[in-house]
Amino acid sequence: MSRGLTSLAFLALFATSAAYAEPAAPSRQRLRGTVEKLVSFGTRHTLSSESDPARGIGAARRWVEAEFRTISTACDGCLTIALPETTVTGDRLPAPTHIVNVVAIQRGSERPDEVVIVQAHIDSRVSDVMDAVKDAPGANDDGSGTALVLEAARLLSQRHFPTTVVYTVLTGEEQGLYGGRLLADYAKAQGWSVKAVLNNDIVANTRGSDGLVDDKTVRVFSEGPRGDGDERYRAMLRRFGGENDSPSRNLSRYVAGIAAGDRAGLVVRQVWRADRMGRGGDHLPFEDSGYPAIRFTVGVENYDHQHQDLRSENGVAYGDTVDQMDFAYLAKVTRLNLSVTSALASAPMPPPVTLSAAVSIDTTLKWKHTVGSGMYRIYRRATDAPAWGKPFDGLLLLSGLSPRKGDEQSRTFKGIRGDDWIFGVSAVSHDGHESPISSALPGGQFAPLKP
Repeated sequence: MSRGLTSLAFLALFATSAAYAEPAAPSRQRLRGTVEKLVSFGTRHTLSSESDPARGIGAARRWVEAEFRTISTACDGCLTIALPETTVTGDRLPAPTHIVNVVAIQRGSERPDEVVIVQAHIDSRVSDVMDAVKDAPGANDDGSGTALVLEAARLLSQRHFPTTVVYTVLTGEEQGLYGGRLLADYAKAQGWSVKAVLNNDIVANTRGSDGLVDDKTVRVFSEGPRGDGDERYRAMLRRFGGENDSPSRNLSRYVAGIAAGDRAGLVVRQVWRADRMGRGGDHLPFEDSGYPAIRFTVGVENYDHQHQDLRSENGVAYGDTVDQMDFAYLAKVTRLNLSVTSALASAPMPPPVTLSAAVSIDTTLKWKHTVGSGMYRIYRRATDAPAWGKPFDGLLLLSGLSPRKGDEQSRTFKGIRGDDWIFGVSAVSHDGHESPISSALPGGQFAPLKP
């Protein structure tokens, strides 16, 4: 069904054929206005009032829902609003607590079950995680992420994509990642093929607690071994490798590559951990469910201005307030999310890939066709290399053939010993939009290990 291409000139021509339209620039003023509105609700603690019209989690959540509906009106009803809900208890939820997410779905025109999720959490807290009464502004944590999600919906809803984009504001993060779990379960119930989850949490300060300033870097966290792996998966990792090649890790590499092509933007510092040491975010429940998920967060954190009561001690101000944010930086992180989301929503799903190279001087790659693909690119890197680099080979589907989803493609490389290399394959759409790379290693596929 396919044949190898040796012409680098063709690959370059194909790569430039994509109609990459730059997303409109994020508005610092709108981002600031959204954060100030969220702060005006006093507290957004998950245990705060659901019924008060002006204060608490309920009022804030209803305002976000209204914003999504206004955005949908501006794009002729292109967003479907859903409110997944559940009632949960836990260590930080001593009584049954109502958890509601606000979800805006921009359905794709060709493959609506392929989904990219852009998300943040709306709830806030102070020093005592159980205190639902004190003012908890939550400007940066995570008013910044919520503002980013709303701005992404405003700008990307004016465009059309072959696949679906989901904009989500989650509840219950500070009490135990409940909103993330609720949405991961919702995605499974909807039958979504989740291509990527972009979790934005604390994305708008540039001065650390020690005074260090970094307004040029955004950190992207990604796990190595998969969160949904079992004993069989771990045994396969030891046998064949792949501890640095989960779909989330390859999604992180993909984001870093997009950022590197934007000279006016940010440098991505990939952190190869699931999250910051001893902490967590709403991307982790997606990892546990087998979906590729990463976390965007600031280059330097300021611990005086997160999870703190509003106060002043020894001349030091504490609390998560608007004046400690950098909205020029938040606009840059928003811009990167827009670029990544646009690229992912335009590209096919990465193909599932297998490799045969044990006890052989040759390497054979096999992968399954994914709908919307016009070409595949093969990559290889040394086992100790952090990044993929340039394509190793490209394959073009033969003219006149119409492969179906799941049809197998293959390529054999004579004289290349697989022990020394890691291989991967990306899918490229007919108009040149390239997916992340799927590694030819255990658990490399962009799908749960157990459907």
